[in-house]
Amino acid sequence: MAVFRGNLVDELVMSREQANSMLVQVQIQIQPISGIQNVNCSAWRRYALYRVLFSLPSPPKGKGKKRRKKKTVAATKKLISLRDARLKESDRSAAKKRKKEDPDALKIIHAPSKYPSCLFFQYNTQLGPPYYVLVDTNFINFSIKSKLDVMQSMMDCLYAKCIPCITDCVMAELEKLGLRYRVALRIAKDPRFERLPCTHHGTYADDCLVQRVTQHKCYIVATVDKDLKRRIRKIPGVPIMYISSYRYNIERMPDDYGAPRL
Repeated sequence: MAVFRGNLVDELVMSREQANSMLVQVQIQIQPISGIQNVNCSAWRRYALYRVLFSLPSPPKGKGKKRRKKKTVAATKKLISLRDARLKESDRSAAKKRKKEDPDALKIIHAPSKYPSCLFFQYNTQLGPPYYVLVDTNFINFSIKSKLDVMQSMMDCLYAKCIPCITDCVMAELEKLGLRYRVALRIAKDPRFERLPCTHHGTYADDCLVQRVTQHKCYIVATVDKDLKRRIRKIPGVPIMYISSYRYNIERMPDDYGAPRL
């Protein structure tokens, strides 16, 4: 007669319905042996006995609960506040004194202006005679090729007095071009031209002219460069002077000023 071992029963984790179903499968495959049926026990205990005798596979075990890993956080040192009573008076921070607000005082709110105050939509109120014209490097070169006098052609275009302005960057570019453009350099050194100093690094004239026109809206930019024209068109209220059909023309100029458009 078979002897029953209780520790195998403890290992077995299953319900009564699973034990009955598995016991039916075992009895179909294995003929009943005398002595096992006489054992007075439940179905899952009987299946445990069959498993010991005939090395049957163990029933499926239930899934255990997943344990969460505790996150280890580095311990930080506790700092003593500067107003702690244990500190000396010399080490303590001085208490902040709040100024009493005067209820009768006027409160001035400085709101940053999104658009310059000189513009009325696209109309620039700072433009007026005498006109200050920022001259680019290629504008002087193309004026010489077209045989145009800079001062006279500007007055013929705008019908008013014009003051050409040359920055240090434009003068440095003309000096770098060498002897081939010595005539343009001589025209740029005319005392009637106003010289504007530059405080930035480098001698790239396009960035200098765009930055100057963005800050001060009182200039007209004279250039033939397409890239520089495209950049200046994005700035509202800045006219552009260019050369076409052997004369100076103006672009984006208010209708009240200057020559008629061609």
